Amino acid sequence: MWITGILKRPKISGAQLFAILPLAIVHTMGNLFTNMSLGKVAVSFTHTIKAMEPFFSVLLSAIFLGELPTPWVVLSLLPIVGGVALASLTEASFNWAGFWSAMASNVTFQSRNVLSKKLMVKKEESLDNINLFSIITVMSFFLLAPVTLLTEGVKVSPAVLQSAGLNLKQIYTRSLIAACCFHAYQQVSYMILARVSPVTHSVGNCVKRVVVIVTSVLFFRTPVSPINSLGTGIALAGVFLYSQLKRLKPKPKAA
Repeated sequence: MWITGILKRPKISGAQLFAILPLAIVHTMGNLFTNMSLGKVAVSFTHTIKAMEPFFSVLLSAIFLGELPTPWVVLSLLPIVGGVALASLTEASFNWAGFWSAMASNVTFQSRNVLSKKLMVKKEESLDNINLFSIITVMSFFLLAPVTLLTEGVKVSPAVLQSAGLNLKQIYTRSLIAACCFHAYQQVSYMILARVSPVTHSVGNCVKRVVVIVTSVLFFRTPVSPINSLGTGIALAGVFLYSQLKRLKPKPKAA
Protein backbone atom coordinates (compact mmCIF):
# COMPACT_ATOMS: atom_id res chain seq x y z
CA MET A 1 0.00 0.00 0.00
CA TRP A 2 2.96 2.33 0.64
CA ILE A 3 4.53 1.52 -2.75
CA THR A 4 1.32 2.07 -4.73
CA GLY A 5 0.44 5.23 -2.82
CA ILE A 6 -2.89 3.85 -1.54
CA LEU A 7 -1.60 4.60 1.94
CA LYS A 8 0.68 7.54 2.65
CA ARG A 9 4.03 6.37 3.98
CA PRO A 10 4.58 7.76 7.48
CA LYS A 11 7.65 9.68 8.57
CA ILE A 12 9.01 7.66 11.45
CA SER A 13 11.73 8.79 13.82
CA GLY A 14 14.18 6.47 15.50
CA ALA A 15 12.52 7.20 18.84
CA GLN A 16 9.15 6.09 17.47
CA LEU A 17 10.61 2.87 16.05
CA PHE A 18 12.18 2.19 19.43
CA ALA A 19 8.79 2.76 21.11
CA ILE A 20 7.04 0.41 18.64
CA LEU A 21 9.61 -2.40 18.99
CA PRO A 22 8.10 -3.82 22.24
CA LEU A 23 4.70 -3.97 20.48
CA ALA A 24 6.25 -5.96 17.63
CA ILE A 25 7.88 -8.35 20.12
CA VAL A 26 4.65 -9.09 22.03
CA HIS A 27 2.72 -9.29 18.72
CA THR A 28 5.16 -11.93 17.46
CA MET A 29 5.03 -13.85 20.74
CA GLY A 30 1.22 -13.72 20.81
CA ASN A 31 0.97 -15.29 17.37
CA LEU A 32 3.56 -17.92 18.27
CA PHE A 33 1.81 -18.91 21.49
CA THR A 34 -1.60 -19.09 19.76
CA ASN A 35 -0.28 -21.42 17.07
CA MET A 36 1.54 -23.52 19.67
CA SER A 37 -1.75 -23.96 21.52
CA LEU A 38 -3.67 -24.81 18.35
CA GLY A 39 -1.06 -27.49 17.65
CA LYS A 40 -1.54 -29.08 21.08
CA VAL A 41 -5.30 -28.91 21.82
CA ALA A 42 -8.62 -28.57 19.98
CA VAL A 43 -9.38 -25.24 18.27
CA SER A 44 -12.53 -24.83 20.38
CA PHE A 45 -10.57 -25.31 23.63
CA THR A 46 -7.86 -22.80 22.64
CA HIS A 47 -10.52 -20.17 22.03
CA THR A 48 -12.35 -21.05 25.25
CA ILE A 49 -9.13 -20.27 27.16
CA LYS A 50 -8.67 -17.10 25.12
CA ALA A 51 -12.11 -15.97 26.31
CA MET A 52 -10.21 -14.87 29.44
CA GLU A 53 -8.92 -11.84 27.49
CA PRO A 54 -11.06 -9.35 29.51
CA PHE A 55 -9.37 -10.53 32.73
CA PHE A 56 -5.91 -9.68 31.40
CA SER A 57 -7.19 -6.55 29.69
CA VAL A 58 -8.57 -5.19 32.99
CA LEU A 59 -5.33 -6.05 34.80
CA LEU A 60 -3.01 -4.53 32.19
CA SER A 61 -5.23 -1.47 31.61
CA ALA A 62 -5.06 -0.75 35.34
CA ILE A 63 -1.27 -1.11 35.35
CA PHE A 64 -0.36 0.78 32.17
CA LEU A 65 -3.31 3.14 31.56
CA GLY A 66 -4.51 3.74 35.10
CA GLU A 67 -8.05 2.59 34.18
CA LEU A 68 -9.39 1.08 37.41
CA PRO A 69 -12.44 -1.22 37.06
CA THR A 70 -15.56 -0.97 39.21
CA PRO A 71 -16.26 -3.75 41.76
CA TRP A 72 -19.13 -5.02 39.54
CA VAL A 73 -16.79 -5.37 36.57
CA VAL A 74 -14.32 -7.31 38.71
CA LEU A 75 -17.14 -9.62 39.89
CA SER A 76 -18.21 -10.22 36.28
CA LEU A 77 -14.76 -11.68 35.60
CA LEU A 78 -15.43 -14.56 38.05
CA PRO A 79 -17.80 -16.55 35.77
CA ILE A 80 -15.32 -16.10 32.90
CA VAL A 81 -12.48 -17.55 34.95
CA GLY A 82 -14.73 -20.24 36.50
CA GLY A 83 -16.18 -21.25 33.13
CA VAL A 84 -12.73 -21.63 31.58
CA ALA A 85 -11.61 -23.70 34.60
CA LEU A 86 -14.66 -25.97 34.30
CA ALA A 87 -14.13 -26.42 30.56
CA SER A 88 -10.44 -27.21 31.18
CA LEU A 89 -11.21 -29.94 33.72
CA THR A 90 -13.44 -31.81 31.25
CA GLU A 91 -11.58 -31.12 27.98
CA ALA A 92 -10.73 -34.36 26.14
CA SER A 93 -7.71 -32.86 24.36
CA PHE A 94 -6.38 -31.06 27.47
CA ASN A 95 -2.65 -30.82 28.07
CA TRP A 96 -0.64 -28.25 29.99
CA ALA A 97 1.48 -27.14 27.02
CA GLY A 98 -1.63 -26.18 25.04
CA PHE A 99 -3.26 -24.55 28.08
CA TRP A 100 -0.29 -22.38 29.08
CA SER A 101 0.43 -21.44 25.46
CA ALA A 102 -3.12 -20.08 25.10
CA MET A 103 -2.80 -18.25 28.45
CA ALA A 104 0.52 -16.75 27.36
CA SER A 105 -1.07 -15.55 24.12
CA ASN A 106 -3.74 -13.78 26.22
CA VAL A 107 -1.06 -11.89 28.15
CA THR A 108 1.02 -10.97 25.09
CA PHE A 109 -1.90 -9.90 22.87
CA GLN A 110 -3.51 -7.83 25.62
CA SER A 111 -0.13 -6.26 26.37
CA ARG A 112 0.09 -5.32 22.70
CA ASN A 113 -3.42 -3.81 22.71
CA VAL A 114 -2.89 -1.81 25.89
CA LEU A 115 0.57 -0.55 24.86
CA SER A 116 -0.74 0.29 21.36
CA LYS A 117 -3.57 2.29 22.91
CA LYS A 118 -1.03 4.08 25.09
CA LEU A 119 0.98 4.96 21.96
CA MET A 120 -2.14 6.09 20.07
CA VAL A 121 -3.16 8.60 22.75
CA LYS A 122 0.22 10.34 22.69
CA LYS A 123 -0.71 12.98 20.15
CA GLU A 124 2.81 14.27 19.65
CA GLU A 125 4.02 10.91 18.39
CA SER A 126 0.81 9.15 17.42
CA LEU A 127 0.49 7.19 14.18
CA ASP A 128 -2.39 6.38 11.92
CA ASN A 129 -3.68 3.02 13.20
CA ILE A 130 -3.15 1.31 9.82
CA ASN A 131 0.45 2.52 9.62
CA LEU A 132 1.07 1.54 13.24
CA PHE A 133 -0.14 -1.99 12.60
CA SER A 134 1.83 -2.14 9.32
CA ILE A 135 5.06 -1.17 11.08
CA ILE A 136 4.41 -3.73 13.84
CA THR A 137 3.83 -6.42 11.19
CA VAL A 138 7.01 -5.54 9.26
CA MET A 139 9.05 -5.59 12.48
CA SER A 140 7.51 -8.92 13.47
CA PHE A 141 8.48 -10.36 10.10
CA PHE A 142 12.14 -9.44 10.59
CA LEU A 143 12.05 -10.77 14.16
CA LEU A 144 10.54 -14.12 13.21
CA ALA A 145 11.99 -14.80 9.72
CA PRO A 146 15.50 -15.82 10.90
CA VAL A 147 14.06 -18.11 13.59
CA THR A 148 11.67 -19.70 11.08
CA LEU A 149 14.40 -20.31 8.50
CA LEU A 150 16.72 -21.82 11.10
CA THR A 151 14.13 -24.12 12.68
CA GLU A 152 11.64 -25.01 9.91
CA GLY A 153 12.91 -23.44 6.68
CA VAL A 154 13.75 -26.74 4.99
CA LYS A 155 10.48 -28.38 6.03
CA VAL A 156 8.33 -26.01 3.93
CA SER A 157 10.49 -26.17 0.77
CA PRO A 158 8.76 -27.61 -2.37
CA ALA A 159 11.03 -30.67 -2.46
CA VAL A 160 10.26 -31.72 1.12
CA LEU A 161 6.50 -31.11 0.73
CA GLN A 162 6.37 -33.12 -2.51
CA SER A 163 8.37 -35.98 -0.99
CA ALA A 164 5.72 -36.14 1.75
CA GLY A 165 3.03 -36.61 -0.90
CA LEU A 166 1.41 -33.20 -0.31
CA ASN A 167 -0.30 -31.04 -2.93
CA LEU A 168 1.95 -28.00 -3.37
CA LYS A 169 -0.63 -25.85 -5.15
CA GLN A 170 -3.25 -26.55 -2.48
CA ILE A 171 -0.87 -25.82 0.42
CA TYR A 172 0.46 -22.56 -1.01
CA THR A 173 -2.97 -21.36 -2.15
CA ARG A 174 -4.59 -22.07 1.21
CA SER A 175 -1.64 -20.53 3.06
CA LEU A 176 -1.96 -17.35 0.98
CA ILE A 177 -5.74 -17.14 1.56
CA ALA A 178 -5.26 -17.77 5.29
CA ALA A 179 -2.54 -15.10 5.47
CA CYS A 180 -4.69 -12.51 3.68
CA CYS A 181 -7.71 -13.28 5.88
CA PHE A 182 -5.66 -13.18 9.07
CA HIS A 183 -3.96 -9.89 8.14
CA ALA A 184 -7.32 -8.34 7.20
CA TYR A 185 -8.81 -9.49 10.54
CA GLN A 186 -5.93 -7.98 12.54
CA GLN A 187 -6.04 -4.79 10.46
CA VAL A 188 -9.74 -4.28 11.17
CA SER A 189 -9.03 -5.15 14.81
CA TYR A 190 -6.53 -2.30 15.03
CA MET A 191 -8.91 0.12 13.32
CA ILE A 192 -11.50 -0.70 15.99
CA LEU A 193 -8.90 -0.43 18.79
CA ALA A 194 -8.20 3.16 17.71
CA ARG A 195 -11.85 4.03 18.46
CA VAL A 196 -12.56 2.10 21.68
CA SER A 197 -10.87 1.14 24.95
CA PRO A 198 -8.74 -2.04 25.13
CA VAL A 199 -11.35 -3.63 27.43
CA THR A 200 -14.24 -3.00 25.00
CA HIS A 201 -12.01 -4.30 22.21
CA SER A 202 -11.35 -7.54 24.10
CA VAL A 203 -15.10 -8.03 24.69
CA GLY A 204 -15.75 -7.77 20.96
CA ASN A 205 -12.96 -10.26 20.44
CA CYS A 206 -14.67 -12.68 22.81
CA VAL A 207 -17.94 -12.42 20.87
CA LYS A 208 -15.94 -13.47 17.84
CA ARG A 209 -14.83 -16.54 19.77
CA VAL A 210 -18.44 -17.75 20.06
CA VAL A 211 -18.53 -18.07 16.28
CA VAL A 212 -15.06 -19.67 16.18
CA ILE A 213 -15.88 -22.22 18.92
CA VAL A 214 -19.23 -23.28 17.42
CA THR A 215 -17.83 -23.43 13.88
CA SER A 216 -14.73 -25.43 14.88
CA VAL A 217 -16.81 -27.94 16.88
CA LEU A 218 -19.06 -28.52 13.86
CA PHE A 219 -16.29 -28.50 11.24
CA PHE A 220 -13.75 -30.67 13.10
CA ARG A 221 -16.47 -32.74 14.85
CA THR A 222 -14.75 -32.15 18.19
CA PRO A 223 -16.19 -34.33 20.99
CA VAL A 224 -17.73 -32.05 23.62
CA SER A 225 -19.10 -33.28 26.96
CA PRO A 226 -22.13 -31.63 28.64
CA ILE A 227 -19.94 -30.24 31.46
CA ASN A 228 -17.42 -28.94 28.93
CA SER A 229 -20.23 -27.18 27.06
CA LEU A 230 -21.52 -25.79 30.36
CA GLY A 231 -18.09 -24.38 31.23
CA THR A 232 -17.76 -22.74 27.81
CA GLY A 233 -21.30 -21.35 28.13
CA ILE A 234 -20.61 -19.90 31.60
CA ALA A 235 -17.42 -18.24 30.35
CA LEU A 236 -19.18 -16.68 27.36
CA ALA A 237 -22.12 -15.60 29.55
CA GLY A 238 -19.60 -13.93 31.84
CA VAL A 239 -18.21 -12.05 28.85
CA PHE A 240 -21.71 -10.83 27.97
CA LEU A 241 -22.34 -9.73 31.58
CA TYR A 242 -18.98 -8.00 31.61
CA SER A 243 -19.77 -6.11 28.40
CA GLN A 244 -23.10 -4.92 29.83
CA LEU A 245 -21.49 -3.71 33.07
CA LYS A 246 -18.77 -1.86 31.15
CA ARG A 247 -21.49 0.23 29.49
CA LEU A 248 -22.76 1.53 32.83
CA LYS A 249 -21.34 4.89 33.77
CA PRO A 250 -20.82 5.63 37.48
CA LYS A 251 -23.26 8.24 38.79
CA PRO A 252 -21.63 11.55 39.74
CA LYS A 253 -21.49 12.11 43.49
CA ALA A 254 -23.91 14.71 44.84
CA ALA A 255 -22.33 17.88 46.19
